[in-house]
Amino acid sequence: MEDKYAIPGYPAFNLTERDREILSQTDEEYHLQTWDDLKEIIGNNDLQLLTRLPSQLKKYLAWTTKTKEEYGDMTTFLLQKRLYWEPKPSTDPAAPPTFPYKNPVPFANRSDYRILVNDWPYGLSPGIKHICVWLKVRLPLVESGDLSDNGREMVERFVDDTFVKGLGVEGQDRVQWFKNWAGLQSVQGIEHIHVLLRDVDEDKLAGVVETLGEPLVKDVN
Repeated sequence: MEDKYAIPGYPAFNLTERDREILSQTDEEYHLQTWDDLKEIIGNNDLQLLTRLPSQLKKYLAWTTKTKEEYGDMTTFLLQKRLYWEPKPSTDPAAPPTFPYKNPVPFANRSDYRILVNDWPYGLSPGIKHICVWLKVRLPLVESGDLSDNGREMVERFVDDTFVKGLGVEGQDRVQWFKNWAGLQSVQGIEHIHVLLRDVDEDKLAGVVETLGEPLVKDVN
């Protein structure tokens, strides 16, 4: 029988050696990333070590390839099916989209960002949730592409207000965040950060994340 989730001949993104190593494993052989693993990876900025389960990586490869064929790129799909944002007109097709916004300061206006559950989370231990926060406004960066001190302060303040205080987990080591380097982003055209939550109250979380848009279909016909 043909493998429904066979690795595409031309994946939608470049496979790393780590990806290929994972694809040679079974889910049982894969090491689920624990909270302490995540703290070390994020603390050392070794974000390339964040990986998916072998079965999920295969599905993700198939899904991204199919989606790219249908929509042209991941950014277009995300805008049309998940964020429902209309970009400003542009004469440069290679430029990332820009959007009308209420406030030029990131996170300053609630209508300028969306909080969504990541439909394709990393291979995380049970109890860990993976959230993406998508922004209309770009975060300030330094020349290397990393967040500037000001940008990091903006994110820290937002994460603390929205997730730490918002979920009532002050002082409990239940929230981490990171921003992927450009080379690791599957959706490079839209600003976003990742938030990881451990053992948080589901009802409180439901009051923070949005259900707007269509969840990504994890089955590929």
